[in-house]
Amino acid sequence: MSNQTGVSEVILVGFPGITEDYNTLISAMMFLVYMISLIANGSVICLVSGNIHLHHPMYLIIANLAASDILFDTVTLPKLIARYWFGASHMSFKVCIFQMFCVHYFGSLDSFLLMVMALDRCVSIYQPLRYTLIITTKRAFITCGICWIFLATSTNAAVAVQDSQIVLCGPNKIYSLFCTNAAVTSLACTDVTYIRRVAFVCAMVVLLVPLGLILLSYLLIIAVISSRYDNWQKAFYTCTTHLLVVGLYYAPRIFIYIVNSIRSVIINPDTNALLLFLYSVVPHMANPIIYFLSTKEIRQTVCKVLKKIKYRLYHTFCY
Repeated sequence: MSNQTGVSEVILVGFPGITEDYNTLISAMMFLVYMISLIANGSVICLVSGNIHLHHPMYLIIANLAASDILFDTVTLPKLIARYWFGASHMSFKVCIFQMFCVHYFGSLDSFLLMVMALDRCVSIYQPLRYTLIITTKRAFITCGICWIFLATSTNAAVAVQDSQIVLCGPNKIYSLFCTNAAVTSLACTDVTYIRRVAFVCAMVVLLVPLGLILLSYLLIIAVISSRYDNWQKAFYTCTTHLLVVGLYYAPRIFIYIVNSIRSVIINPDTNALLLFLYSVVPHMANPIIYFLSTKEIRQTVCKVLKKIKYRLYHTFCY
């Protein structure tokens, strides 16, 4: 079916209940959030790529996760900032579909990368002596490439193609912070039950399969630690970074799915937009901070870099 819609563009509403009086404040806050995410995640990528002693599988996965977060924010936040700063709320339907694909693509990619990170931690605890033979930098690079090229694409491409064929007959307001499958299908004037079912199945695969493997890997980690290690706290500490990031990603999403499954509970658009912001964007700022505070090697690298900068500045201005 070709796209026979008479509506060629959509209007991004953003936070539905916020009046125009707060546009400057919202845009400034979003710009600050974007800058923090850009600088923090960019720093992680630069640290990992620029320091040979960080060229290890775990840090390679962390760098891929940081790159995914930057790209997600770049696809969504600039348009949201422009909507509140310049009043640029209009968006062509094709651009909306592209943004929708990117939103779900990078969201899926994060889930798969967290799964890979869990498997990496599992092998490091279960087979510590063979870890460097099983998980090599090359294999980690190939696995991350599979997540980028195959897994994230295959779980979202079909939905994006189907959404691009949706017929819009009148309503063209996206009551969300960015285009999503739910927001786009709500504008359709034809039956989109099949599209919603396909999207739901894909979402469950992206959410539950990686989460199931992550939980399974941690059950194995706990079993191994309790039977092999006397100082289990020290052994488990190597997994705390990953656990914190996993909690930030999965906990709010599971909460949203549970709430949405309860028919008696109806989330108003303002609350829905706020929750979307909290679980989609806020973790992208928090993750790099978790890496810096919980990962000894990254912390030491940051200290070395800061000392070098301080040394160069001292010699530049004092001599």
